[in-house]
Amino acid sequence: MSRIDVFVAPRPNPALIRVMTVFNRIVMLRGVPGFRDLLPFNRLAGLRGVANVRHIDFPDADRERLKACCGAGKATFITPNHPEFFTDWMIDKEIVSQVSPLAASWATHGVVNGLGRPMQKFWLANNLIAQIPGNSQAAKEHSVTWALQGHGVLLHPEGSVGWHGNVVAPLLPGAVEMGLEALKRGRGTAADFKVWVAPVVWKLAFTGNVEPALAKECTYVERRLGIDRRSADTLPERVHDIYSTLLSRDVGASGMVSDRRLPYDVLQKALLVELSRRLGEVISADTAGDLIELLRLSRRWLRENAGDAERSKKVSALTETIQRLQRLGPWASVSPTVTQEEIAEHLKRIRNDYCKRGLRDTLNRFIPQPAGPRRAHIRVPEPLGLHTFEGSVDEALDELRSRMQEAISGIVAGLDASGGFISYPNPFYHR
Repeated sequence: MSRIDVFVAPRPNPALIRVMTVFNRIVMLRGVPGFRDLLPFNRLAGLRGVANVRHIDFPDADRERLKACCGAGKATFITPNHPEFFTDWMIDKEIVSQVSPLAASWATHGVVNGLGRPMQKFWLANNLIAQIPGNSQAAKEHSVTWALQGHGVLLHPEGSVGWHGNVVAPLLPGAVEMGLEALKRGRGTAADFKVWVAPVVWKLAFTGNVEPALAKECTYVERRLGIDRRSADTLPERVHDIYSTLLSRDVGASGMVSDRRLPYDVLQKALLVELSRRLGEVISADTAGDLIELLRLSRRWLRENAGDAERSKKVSALTETIQRLQRLGPWASVSPTVTQEEIAEHLKRIRNDYCKRGLRDTLNRFIPQPAGPRRAHIRVPEPLGLHTFEGSVDEALDELRSRMQEAISGIVAGLDASGGFISYPNPFYHR
């Protein structure tokens, strides 16, 4: 492990945090009124708002619910969903600025430590905690200590971004495990000490029709990936064709026979089963179809067998392919319709996973640009009090995920009922 990837405790600078909060609100999220809708200024991300989130719908009741479980005399772990990269920290920062300004936030080590010493110092002053794969104990210890001081700690329990704003993925246990450790220590000094895991969800919706911008981005992706556009296809059909072509390429690379007549999810599942079998053989693991466990074991195998270059290369390739294929989950085929927001997520997911050459694609991965102005709908489900919860860690995660999914589904249902979405027939859907 390189020296810059060794955990370094954040050194929060309250003055810098306040400045960054205002900067995020104006430049990163909302843009500058008077310029953000005026040509040519609205072509400049910093004037229109880099994340182009013009409006934030954060009801007072939800804000107060979150604020009530933050502060002195309690430890709070705030757990937002993770539908979009870059915008995640902008919205998370806006939320914690209103309920717990000195909350620490977990971020990938590549952001905190991977951009050189000056940027590392900047992120540590903004109270970011570097999540270092395979070496997270120091980060967890710091988080528990910080939470016990009455400051919140924010981390995304879904892990990496999945680009699916309507669905909450299975949750990782970190927040609950750290919460239980904080409860044990807190109860050592105060019998009534409370620990909360506070879920937060947000859903982004375009404020108008952005089909021309989505079509333009789709054309870029088709050209970058060498996929011919069929002139009669609708925008959703073009996205489906991109995925189908990429899946056929993966099937061909595996030595299997590709049948484009099969529904996407059927062919995808067959490929995942075969690749999982091969990965299990290489690392001598039998997980009985449990992909999550298989991937966990493969990551551990890679850490423990770094000296076996040939097998490591094979394990890495299989692991990366399985993870990439998994990012388009079963949820894509559930509904007979697909919204512009979901099409935008499809395109960002494809660009992130397949378009990796050149400055334009690099910038898109770090600062993905939306197709148009958006509104963020933020809700706070009922926080989970670990001081009263008697179930297991897994049961706590199931309960948190259920509360988060119910809140997300509620936002989506409300927007749909009010005509807030522009929808099309979904090519992935089949009975």
